[in-house]
Amino acid sequence: MVKRILISQPKPTSEKSPYYEMEREYGVEMVFRPFIKVEGISSKEFRQQKVSILNYTSVVFTSRHAIDNFFKLAGEMRIDVPESMKYFCVTETIALYIQKYVQYRKRKVFFGKTGKMNDLLPLMIKHKTEKFLIPMSDVHDDSVKTLLDSKRLDHTECVMYRTVSNDFTPEEVENFDFDMCIFFSPSGINAFKGTFKNTKDNTVVVGTFGPATAKAAHEAGLKVKMEAPTKDHPSMTSALRDFLKNNK
Repeated sequence: MVKRILISQPKPTSEKSPYYEMEREYGVEMVFRPFIKVEGISSKEFRQQKVSILNYTSVVFTSRHAIDNFFKLAGEMRIDVPESMKYFCVTETIALYIQKYVQYRKRKVFFGKTGKMNDLLPLMIKHKTEKFLIPMSDVHDDSVKTLLDSKRLDHTECVMYRTVSNDFTPEEVENFDFDMCIFFSPSGINAFKGTFKNTKDNTVVVGTFGPATAKAAHEAGLKVKMEAPTKDHPSMTSALRDFLKNNK
């Protein structure tokens, strides 16, 4: 029976979070502790990539980290991002986050529904004359590049931030007593395996978000019992609620 769950994300700031509702409804304890943290690269490191932000007319954002570090670097390099810049985001939530930095205008902000590049691609094709800049983490594959190349879109990928392990204390490692762990990235899986080497993997139930995370978990030999998103459960909270309901 699952009673104690480790969520590898920061603690929700709202008391109305679905996670807290599930704690009360199913009598479980959820502990929020990221396995990784994101660090932005320096402007010096970015310049070494020989990418000029002002050479592009659109930016593609796959996460809020990408937004934060894009505008952080622009500020450090004293670049005034033109009002004409268009933004393509993989979800509406990420699109709305842009309001933290610029005025939200529907004619300049576009977003997909599923969080996948395949879903955003038709919108980008409608604007195929744009020059797309795609901020990424240092940990990525060539899937985005391959996809956009196949549609002959003018694009450039660049690294703007990196993921590093969020170290656990010796006490946290020694007292690991969770029945389930929820992961949101392959980097989280790698950090877990590196930190809890002596944990009996077959006793810990694992939930994953995203196909890349699920693949990494399976390859690591973890006991994957829940994967999201799915057609019926597009969010992690929806998938976790269904899991708890069916595994009382």
